[in-house]
Amino acid sequence: MSLAISRGQPKIYNQGMSVWALGLNHHTAPLDLRGRFAFAIDQVEPTLKGLRASLSRQPEATLLSTCNRTEIYCAGEHVDLDSTIEWLARNGGVSPALLRSHSYTLHNGDAARHAFRVASGLDSMVLGEPQILGQMKDAVRAAEDAGAMGTTLHQLFQRSFAVAKEVRSNTEIGEHSISMAAASVRLAGQLFEDLGDIKVLFVGAGEMIELAATHFAAKKPKSMAIANRTLERGEKLAGRFGAEVMRLADLPLRLHEFDAVISCTASTLPIIGLGAVERALKLRKHKPMFMVDLAVPRDIEPEVQALEDIYLYTVDDLAKVVQTGKDNRQAAVAQAEVIIDAGVQNFMHWLNQRGTVPLIQQLNAQADEWRALEINRAKKMLAKGEPVEAVLEALSRGLTQKMLHGAMTELHASDAENRDSTAQTVSRLFLRGHQPKDSSNH
Repeated sequence: MSLAISRGQPKIYNQGMSVWALGLNHHTAPLDLRGRFAFAIDQVEPTLKGLRASLSRQPEATLLSTCNRTEIYCAGEHVDLDSTIEWLARNGGVSPALLRSHSYTLHNGDAARHAFRVASGLDSMVLGEPQILGQMKDAVRAAEDAGAMGTTLHQLFQRSFAVAKEVRSNTEIGEHSISMAAASVRLAGQLFEDLGDIKVLFVGAGEMIELAATHFAAKKPKSMAIANRTLERGEKLAGRFGAEVMRLADLPLRLHEFDAVISCTASTLPIIGLGAVERALKLRKHKPMFMVDLAVPRDIEPEVQALEDIYLYTVDDLAKVVQTGKDNRQAAVAQAEVIIDAGVQNFMHWLNQRGTVPLIQQLNAQADEWRALEINRAKKMLAKGEPVEAVLEALSRGLTQKMLHGAMTELHASDAENRDSTAQTVSRLFLRGHQPKDSSNH
């Protein structure tokens, strides 16, 4: 806290904004716990409004939710991590203690570094994957739509996007990355001798399913089908790949027709249950089925994993596949960290400068007030016929007395212990580098 010079009692101004982050991801929390905190993009706006309403002074806020992470970024004059944790725990239906044990909290430079690493793909399950950058941009747009994005978080995220661009342009971080979709095809290839002989069903029509369909289509499977809640969106995607489209409601009746099922929807509950898979296996005469659940929360009931002839993989299972080649990219990671460090330093310099803005505004307002008072006094003197030289002398003397009054008062009021420190401060402010005389001699 600092003092701003003012008439009467000096005003206390706040040092400025702080940034804090709360998150849980594939490093810290198991899949089913992450599923409790997954938010579809259309849920972000109302969720942010609820979060801000529960926190004192309604800080700036952004919510990032993907398969692998849920993260809240906030900016305000008062860091309120405890309330943020309590709100998120309540939202997910778990105790704050459980959430704390599986989450991370970050402040200022550490929060900025984390955001920059996430944007650059360094914190992803697939090292260097580019999809997270688009997801972060979607989260920022949702926060803007919710009226939750202020100057500080805007700067944080715009700088994170710039850092990510520099990392991708100047390092080989993404050169060998294996996407979740590509990993699905690789695993399917280990189970089936010829992917050209299989029928593939995609459940959902979002970005992840589009990526998966692209990779599978390259292997020219016997047939492809897309099941989606709304036919229109499913038809649009199916048209790109010459795939059949079907309603999600028809899935249980037709599940047995497919050798491979890739699912990724925004459903909050499983849409492929144990009973439906058991019936499908019976109709298939126990011919193996390959299933990939890319959704968080899960689309496929976890009990399905225990069935014979079912090969079910979750996003966390795929992590083991996508780690291949990670060692080859460690040099690129080191280069990326250097770029990120520079970005963090620049952001913190900007954030610290922002802390002086209220004081600068107060100083300018005070100086304008003094100037207006002395100008009015000078005009009255001129109106009375006072000589111009005398008016200018009074004007300049009045201004300098007002400007020096606070400093003089502090010097005279200081005790022996603080006098030298006060003298040094006054010297820096008013003497432009000249050393003050030893105050102990006076």
